[in-house]
Amino acid sequence: MLRTATLSLTLASIPAFALAAPEGWSPLLEPAELAEFLDAGEQIHIIHVTGEFDDGHIPGAAYSPYANWRGGPANPGALLSEMDYELEAARVGVEADVPVVVVHAGDSPSDMGAAARVYWTLKSLGVQDLALLNGGFEGWAGAGLPVSTTPAEVPASDFHAEWNDAWYISTDEVAELVEAGEARLMDSRPQGFFEGIAWSIARPGTIRGAENLEFEDFFDGNRMVSPAQARAIAEDQGLTDAPITVSFCNTGHWAALNWFALSELAEVEGTRLYAESMAEYADGGHALDNEPGRVAFLWRSFQGWVTDLF
Repeated sequence: MLRTATLSLTLASIPAFALAAPEGWSPLLEPAELAEFLDAGEQIHIIHVTGEFDDGHIPGAAYSPYANWRGGPANPGALLSEMDYELEAARVGVEADVPVVVVHAGDSPSDMGAAARVYWTLKSLGVQDLALLNGGFEGWAGAGLPVSTTPAEVPASDFHAEWNDAWYISTDEVAELVEAGEARLMDSRPQGFFEGIAWSIARPGTIRGAENLEFEDFFDGNRMVSPAQARAIAEDQGLTDAPITVSFCNTGHWAALNWFALSELAEVEGTRLYAESMAEYADGGHALDNEPGRVAFLWRSFQGWVTDLF
């Protein structure tokens, strides 16, 4: 109980001031590493974005539902206004110069995509030091580390967003790169989506000239691979010398994982997230690779309907 109280005080009670990330900080932290930082009295702001927060969370953490960082039903990957992001970040106490750890529930690789997308958004908004918790909250609790069911009183901050496009690419820019053939386009979706056999919010197919690098290739179970392993995957895919590498999926969720693995772990320069992804690209009438003909599309749609029915 003493350790839990100490963690809560560390996170919620110390006045905010400009802080550098503690020595040994990494964009991907293991639960034991985060616990060690907190036990040492480091000021670190923690936000949970998925999971049943009231049923258990890291002591002192704030809850910022993933839905608050996403667009509407037409395309959840669409960017919100800078003001919307600023208000949500301020509501949960984020400050640009205080290290932030984004935590997902930890029940699947796909679930970690929520944390990666929020990480990407906060980085683009100007937060200086960020990390994801490898294995998420399940990894934390599974390691026997303190768990709280009492929400901490996390005061709102005066966070001011300063959006940076360095890690973002728009639909028009993607279309220009496709035309010029000047980028590596990485489809982060499972192979069926890439091949046009499966689809959801977007019409089937993939961006012309794209290659398939499934987001789960960067995972061992529910845990993301190390920076060295991510770098090895990037080198094996020939991604380390591309002028621009574009990560996309259906709505920028799975693609955020590939962006994080390539940009933050493998340190591949010029890695961009296409946030709106296929939901906007396909809707814009752009030609696609692997797009089935009308008869094949109708037949696959019928097969999918039958499968769902039974």
